[in-house]
Amino acid sequence: MPARVISGTRIRDQILAELKEGVGELSAKGVRPGLGAVLVGENPASKIYVRNKIKACDQAGIYSETIMPPQEITTGELVEIVHDLNARDDIDGILVQLPLPPQVDSGKVLRAVSPEKDVDGFHPVNVGALVTQQPGLAPCTPTGLIEILKRSDIPIAGRRAVVIGRSNIVGKPAALLLLHEHATVTICHSKTADLAAVAREADILIAAIGRPAMVTREFIKPGATVLDVGTNRVTGAAEAERILAGMPKRLERFREKGSALVGDVHPADVAEVAGAYTPVPGGVGPLTIAMLMVNTLKAARQRHAGPSSSRSAFSML
Repeated sequence: MPARVISGTRIRDQILAELKEGVGELSAKGVRPGLGAVLVGENPASKIYVRNKIKACDQAGIYSETIMPPQEITTGELVEIVHDLNARDDIDGILVQLPLPPQVDSGKVLRAVSPEKDVDGFHPVNVGALVTQQPGLAPCTPTGLIEILKRSDIPIAGRRAVVIGRSNIVGKPAALLLLHEHATVTICHSKTADLAAVAREADILIAAIGRPAMVTREFIKPGATVLDVGTNRVTGAAEAERILAGMPKRLERFREKGSALVGDVHPADVAEVAGAYTPVPGGVGPLTIAMLMVNTLKAARQRHAGPSSSRSAFSML
């Protein structure tokens, strides 16, 4: 039986529809959630990401504003911009688009964001809340992974989950969220001995290592659910042939464009071995932006709720 393809686009649209209702309820009380995005310099990929986030804000009824300082900005100047956004009552969430220029201390800038407005979930206060299962704002991609599993009726409790990748943005928080859902979790990385064998034990396999099509059939337990977080742009013909062989339409598009977007999981192998999987593109990616919108609504609810309402204010929608 062919593997089930899990559409992240469909799940994103479900969440955005629910989100729009939640934003409407808050707006009826005189509060319109607001997101401030800081985009430094002229990085084309970053511009696209921010543009897509602003478009999602418009769709959901969230106020958005983009601050675009020059590439030459200093750490101190960027921290001042963040402090100004922290002080503004019309801004509930602050997004600092990464990567930042090399002269900027990214850690210092991210720590300057008020935890209650930290919609990326990167501040140490929110990381601590995630570890201890307290109300807070968790990173968007990992929370999107949990939504994919739940909304696809894929059980988590009692299942063996393997996360390939240990980044602070995806790997570690994804492992914690799976643990909170009562999965038995293993985190793998570049130093893991016999990585394929460990991955093959997973009922739920999450690939977030940043290497094109590294996860091949020998990594995948037959019938497993595979969530591919990777977003890799391939431009070499030989690599494209290796990854897209047997997928003539995608290979033809590569030849026309000179590049192709692929995940960390080999697309043909996962389709043949897995029970269900997210494609690239159209899988995990759309959920990241949707969960950013969810975090912005959460932050607005929390900021305008009384202290006793903190737990309910951080409910999903």
